[in-house]
Amino acid sequence: MAASELDFRKAKFVISAPDIEHLDQHLGESQGIEIAFAGRSNAGKSSALNALTEQKGLARTSKTPGRTQLINVFEINEACRLVDLPGYGFAQVPLAMKKKWQQALGEYLQKRESLAGVVVLMDCRHPLKDLDMQMIEWAVHSELPVLALLTKADKLAQSARMKTVNQVRKKLADFGDSVQVEPFSSLKGLGKPKVLNILNTWYQERVEFVDEDETELEHE
Repeated sequence: MAASELDFRKAKFVISAPDIEHLDQHLGESQGIEIAFAGRSNAGKSSALNALTEQKGLARTSKTPGRTQLINVFEINEACRLVDLPGYGFAQVPLAMKKKWQQALGEYLQKRESLAGVVVLMDCRHPLKDLDMQMIEWAVHSELPVLALLTKADKLAQSARMKTVNQVRKKLADFGDSVQVEPFSSLKGLGKPKVLNILNTWYQERVEFVDEDETELEHE
């Protein structure tokens, strides 16, 4: 499967799950390849998924941030999936629920064997909040590539947008090549080709890694 063959427009909803245990039961612990989308509840995560797949209703958007508290899985083809993680940092939820989901998100990032990369979405006007940094650190610690996606980039003038992008890149520079930073606008399509290219690359790298592992097992 070449990376260029992936057609994100073919993405379709597969399952909603409350935790990683239910994902493992329905999808298997290591079968397929997943790229997860994580972000605060107002970061425009659903809008980004809809824009990238060119499907207005694939990921449900809600006027009430934090309404979606399930892991939603979308299948591009038999091998490749997009995973919409619950928004974090939402206010209108009990503290116990927040802690439960914080734990679930960390568990997913650290233990989900099929995970190939994480897109952390942040409003470009309010990037790198504490929970954003925690998500990035979790992913890097789990040896996963990260795309820090600065959403709603159309809300800033080009000069202010690039200034923000450069500031975020500087703050994340210690992570080296593990973290990429790109501006994005679901409304205007800004950054879409670059994001799709990064996702395609992640899928392809994991496919090649799996192929190498299978070849080594055959020769043992």
